[in-house]
Amino acid sequence: MTDKQATPGDGARVDEPSTTPAAPAPADEDVTPATTAEADKPIGQDKPAAQQDPDKPAEQQEPAERDKPAEPADPFVAFAPDPGRPPSRIGRATRAVGRVIGHEWSLAGLAAIALAVAMTWPTLRYPLYTIPQDTWDPTLQAWQMAWSGHILLTDPTQLWQSNTFYPESWTFAFSDTLLGYAPAGMIGEGPTAAILRYNLVFVLAHAIAALGAYALIRQLGAGRTAAAVGGAAYAYAPWLLSQAGHLHIVSNGGIPLALAMLARGHGWSLRYGYRPERRSVGWALAGWLVAAWQISLGFGIGLPFIYILAVGCLVSLVMYVVRRIWFWRPRKPFGAVLLLADLAGGALFAAVGVLLAIPYFRVAELHPNAARTLDDLAAYSPPLSGLFTAPQESLLWGGRHADARAALPWHPEMTLLPGFVLYALALAGLVFSIWTLRQRLLLLAGVLLTAILSMGTNFLGGTYTYGLLFEYLPGWDGIRTPGRMMLWTTLLLAILAAGAVAALVRRVDDIARLRVTERPGALLRLATLLPLLLVLVEGLNVTPHPAVPEQPQIMRVDDGPILVLPSGQNLDQHVMLWSASRFQPVVNGGSGFTPQRLAEVREVTQRFPDQASISYLRELGVRTVVIRRDRVAGTPFQTTIDLPVDGLGIERADIGDTVVFRL
Repeated sequence: MTDKQATPGDGARVDEPSTTPAAPAPADEDVTPATTAEADKPIGQDKPAAQQDPDKPAEQQEPAERDKPAEPADPFVAFAPDPGRPPSRIGRATRAVGRVIGHEWSLAGLAAIALAVAMTWPTLRYPLYTIPQDTWDPTLQAWQMAWSGHILLTDPTQLWQSNTFYPESWTFAFSDTLLGYAPAGMIGEGPTAAILRYNLVFVLAHAIAALGAYALIRQLGAGRTAAAVGGAAYAYAPWLLSQAGHLHIVSNGGIPLALAMLARGHGWSLRYGYRPERRSVGWALAGWLVAAWQISLGFGIGLPFIYILAVGCLVSLVMYVVRRIWFWRPRKPFGAVLLLADLAGGALFAAVGVLLAIPYFRVAELHPNAARTLDDLAAYSPPLSGLFTAPQESLLWGGRHADARAALPWHPEMTLLPGFVLYALALAGLVFSIWTLRQRLLLLAGVLLTAILSMGTNFLGGTYTYGLLFEYLPGWDGIRTPGRMMLWTTLLLAILAAGAVAALVRRVDDIARLRVTERPGALLRLATLLPLLLVLVEGLNVTPHPAVPEQPQIMRVDDGPILVLPSGQNLDQHVMLWSASRFQPVVNGGSGFTPQRLAEVREVTQRFPDQASISYLRELGVRTVVIRRDRVAGTPFQTTIDLPVDGLGIERADIGDTVVFRL
């Protein structure tokens, strides 16, 4: 016999004796074989002492059991660990909350909000009284959110017939509406609530922009550090500081966020391509919903997003068909459910765009003077130098670029510097990146194309660039500021830069693993945060936060229609905000164009109060005229405000710092 014990499967005779010792029986088994006679004994008779039950009462035990001394306790039991207790309900809830808070997207969201508060400071220092940039367009947009929330709660059918520009119709479509913020407009009442709401949304818009770009770059295949750099570069590009007074431009985070969700839903990334196993119908639908919400904020940046998304869908479809039919490549599943989700989401997106466009087409019919011309386009087209010039609100470059800004015809829309750090990182990304060479070249082509479009008519006269879009694409002639195409240039530069940062982080990790000690590796990893720090430093601002003019008392009690004098494009935007207490009809209004009737009102009332202007306003339906004393300096009202009104058939009263005339 060998040392190996034979088994039936080995072909050996199983009745042969084995030299292998028998395995010991388990400690809790009886190792003494019972004889037949013992097996036939009744249970409990002649039972060995070791088998007596110690838990039985003494009177129920056999004599042998009662005489047996008690077995001493095992001294090592005291050192055994306590058995684990199941977690309580509070413990389970705490662990669940901890998992949610500790998730990457929770941490990214919290970091984006904290960064937005810091980078937009002092917006939230006095949020009830001050507003970023200036008191013109921001007060208009604060009123827009207030109006949409108010009217959707009271009479949604009158959404587009706002209380301003009385007695015009479709007046809510005179500017981008920020309709997507209507839920926020349902909270609070009056101008003070409107100012607070605006400031909160202004900060959150920056947070959403950073988070959206972070999510897109992560979905494309970059790591956390690279995505953080790209997100910060996109949200806090220096050129956006000149747009601080345009909330509909700052509210651009839905663009990268929708693209990230759509890419996630379709299992696609730039680095790994199409992976069918990662498809998600829920994410695809969420992407379409976010895209629809983004265009509801306004067509200023929403219209280019519509066309770019449509072109992207068309190119994806063509590439899928060509690869499947022309090259006879193996078929990768797409899924009928995902296709239906895309059709439903795309239909919803298109429906939102069409429904929002109808009022604007109606305004174009009623007000031909609202149409943009090529001359308007040329007045807002920046030169090439604008791509390297920072706005005055930039802490780092504002003062240094003062001479360059002075050479620009209209610098608020022509200072388009996305950041010198971003330029440098993107250039590095062309030669050192996690993206393939073909992907880098495509990103570079996108950067050049969008930068050329942002120059409007200042690149070859715009004949074969922006001019083509302006002339032939529906709705594009409503966009007079081509410089806002820099939004797409910035996003593409951020993706290129993220490729370089991701390659740097990967290289640092490889070097750190070869280190004998941990300290050099930790310092190297810390150095990878330097690009993020530089991007944020370049995005620091000195944006002014002026106090919003106080609402006149009469605006809180009078039912209107009201005309506030003097009237002008910027001054009327204050009146729009003041009307947020009662939303009474007001003749005043400020927008991207001036209706002819409002221009006529301003002309006729230069001599108010006189009989001709009073008769004109009565025919118009105006019942109250308010003149602000603090605004009459240098106007005809400086000499007429205190004239007697005897014989004119009107009443005059001084209320606070205003003079009120009842017609």
